[in-house]
Amino acid sequence: MTATCTDAGGTATDAVGVTLTIGLPDGTTATPVVTNPPTATGQYSYDYVTTQAGRHSVRWVFTTPACAHTDVLDVRDAAPPLLFSLASAKKKLDIPASSTADDDELREFVEATTQCVEHFTGPVVPRTVTEVTEGGTERMLLHTTPVLSVTSITGVEPWQLEIPAAALDVDADTGVLRRNDWLVFWPGPYRVVYQAGRRSVSANVSLAGKLILQHLWRTNYGASRGLTGIGGDDSVQVPGLGYAIPNRAMELLQGDRDIGGIA
Repeated sequence: MTATCTDAGGTATDAVGVTLTIGLPDGTTATPVVTNPPTATGQYSYDYVTTQAGRHSVRWVFTTPACAHTDVLDVRDAAPPLLFSLASAKKKLDIPASSTADDDELREFVEATTQCVEHFTGPVVPRTVTEVTEGGTERMLLHTTPVLSVTSITGVEPWQLEIPAAALDVDADTGVLRRNDWLVFWPGPYRVVYQAGRRSVSANVSLAGKLILQHLWRTNYGASRGLTGIGGDDSVQVPGLGYAIPNRAMELLQGDRDIGGIA
C-alpha cells in the first residue's frame, strides 16, 4: 500500500506523523505502525499481510502537513471455483507454458469464465453451501443443485430436535430433501450444510468455458497481442452478461442449462 503526503500547494512533503487504518472484511480494523521512512520525499508504503478474503478499506492520515488519502484493496478467496487449469487456459490461447507474464491476469479470466458458465448450468465446481429452510413438512427443497451430499442439518431454534444424517435422503438433480424414517421435519427453521456441484466436468461444459475465455481474452487483447488467430468473435446478448458469451459456447451449454433452479 502506498500514499503520497503533499502540502497545501500540492508539493510532496515528508510528514511529522502518519496513521494507517485498514478496515477488514469482517468489520474490524487494523492500525499497523508505519515506521519505515519514505522511499522518496513524501512517498510512504506499507506491506500488509492479509488474513481475510474480501474488500479492505485503506485510510492514510498525515499530520504536519495535514493530508489524507482513502483507498481500497480486494483480496480474493484462496481457492475460488475454477473450471479448468491455468495450463489449459494457456493452451487454448496459444500462450507458451514457459511464459508467465500474464499468469495473474489469466487466473482472473479463468475465474470470471467459471462464473459465466455456472450462470447457465448451476454449480459445476464442487463447493460447500449453507442455507436456512423451513421445516414442518415431509420434504425440503435445497436451492443449489446438483446436490452431491448433505453434510449436516441442525435446528436454528434450541427446542428443535436433532435429525440424524442417516435419516436423510436427497435427490441430487432436484434438490428435494426427504426423511427416510417415515417422519416429517419438525416445525421451525433448519440450517442445512451440503455439497453442490458435479463430480466431473463434461466435455461440452469445459469446451464452452474455454470458448468464453478465448472470446474475452481476444476482445481485450486481440489486436495488441497478435491473437487474431485464436478464434472468432461471434457473441449473443445475454441478460446480465451483455456480449460476453459467444454463440458457440451457448450452443454447447444448451443440454446443461439450469432451468428454474433445477440443473
